[in-house]
Amino acid sequence: MPGLIGKKIGMTSVFGADGKNIPCTVIEAGPCVVTQLRTLEKDGYEAVQLAYGETTEKHTSAPLMGHFKKAGVTPKRKLVEFKADFEGELALGTTFTVADIFTEDVKYVDVIGTSKGKGFQGVVHRHHFAGVGGQTHGQHNRLRHPGSMGASSWPSRVLPGMRMAGHMGNERVKVENLEVLKVLPENNLLVVKGSVPGAKGSYVIVEA
Repeated sequence: MPGLIGKKIGMTSVFGADGKNIPCTVIEAGPCVVTQLRTLEKDGYEAVQLAYGETTEKHTSAPLMGHFKKAGVTPKRKLVEFKADFEGELALGTTFTVADIFTEDVKYVDVIGTSKGKGFQGVVHRHHFAGVGGQTHGQHNRLRHPGSMGASSWPSRVLPGMRMAGHMGNERVKVENLEVLKVLPENNLLVVKGSVPGAKGSYVIVEA
């Protein structure tokens, strides 16, 4: 299995062997259960669908309830597909934990999450513009403005890709090669170096 679904618990810090304080993120990865197997003959590709997080039947739609009952599992909150060549070795209802995926051989992982939403932001905050002009020289109210949008004569329009103010954050972000500092299999916890996208309690995908 190439990865697991998890939840960002929060950030903390640990001391390394050299005595330096290392910022790290604690992730609850799994346990995840297999709810569907995609095959080349039936679906055109091979993948394994994992489910994570308990929920109630009241908060689960009827089609999903049928999906979970077919797999023989209780209702889950999060479903994610992982491309994998299982070759008939897996079965519906199989459970994977941190100890099964992130062994001692796994030194680095990739984490996918949804970044925090920042709302509508200007160009200084969104694209790190320095501002127009300076505080003096007659500059009145254009310090945090974007400045020129392009040529005035031709093509007389704003070209695609122009960095402007707009919605910031709330995007799918992947952070690669995060060092695994510690694995706590008894609590299904994974401690990785650095930060991962998302707020506390948000879902993340950890790929080995």
